[in-house]
Amino acid sequence: MNIAIIPARFGSKRIKQKNIKMFFGKPIIFWSIKAALKAKIFDKIIVTTDSKKIANIAKKYKADVPFLRSKALSGDKIGTTEVIVDAIKKIEKKNIIPTFVCCIYPASPLIKSSDIVKAFKIIKKKRCNFVFSATKFENPVRRGFEISSKGETKMLFPKEYNKRTQDLDQVYFDAAQFYWGKKSAWLEKKPLFNNNSTIVEIPKERSCDIDTPKDWQNALKIAKTIKLKN
Repeated sequence: MNIAIIPARFGSKRIKQKNIKMFFGKPIIFWSIKAALKAKIFDKIIVTTDSKKIANIAKKYKADVPFLRSKALSGDKIGTTEVIVDAIKKIEKKNIIPTFVCCIYPASPLIKSSDIVKAFKIIKKKRCNFVFSATKFENPVRRGFEISSKGETKMLFPKEYNKRTQDLDQVYFDAAQFYWGKKSAWLEKKPLFNNNSTIVEIPKERSCDIDTPKDWQNALKIAKTIKLKN
C-alpha cells in the first residue's frame, strides 16, 4: 500500500491556525489533500491532527482521520519523523500496512501532484530511503560568509575562495512540500539528508516554505501568478 500522511497540528506560533487558514478561498490544507487525490497513487490519504476542527475539515475534502494525535506529539518542538512514525504505528493497528509513506505538509498550496508521482516512481525504482522536493539556491552559497560581532567577514567555505563561480558545485535546499520514504526508513528514523536519499527538483517560483506572515503573502503572490485553481 502507498499511504499519504499529512501532519496538521492545531497550534502555530507565527501564523494562527496556519494549517486551516483560508488560502485562495479554501483552508490551506485543502491544496495538499487535493494534490494527493489528484496523484491517484495513494490507497489512503491520512491526516494526523490533535484537532477535531482540522479533522472535520480534512474529512470534508475526502481525507481519512482514523485517530486524533496526542497532545504530547503536537508541540512545536516535535519533529516530523516522530509524528509520521506514530501515525504508521497507529494505522498498522487498524490493518493498514504501507510499503511506502509520503509525508505531505499541510501548508503547501503550490505543490503539484505530478511532482509527487515523479518522486514515487524514483523511490520505487531506485529503492532509496527517501525522495523529496528541493530547489536550487539562486546564488552560489559557497561564496557565503558570516559577519562577526566586530563587523569582520569570515567565509563559510574558505577552500572555495579561488574557484570560479561556474566551477562551484550546485547547492539545493529542501522545498518543504513532501517526503516519500520507505516504511522501514521512517520507522528506523533514518536521516532524511544522506547518501541514500535523492530529490525531485522543482522551480524556485513554486518553492515557498510558509512559516511567517511574510511567507504567506509571498505564497499568495505566486499563487496569483500561476492562477491557482480549486
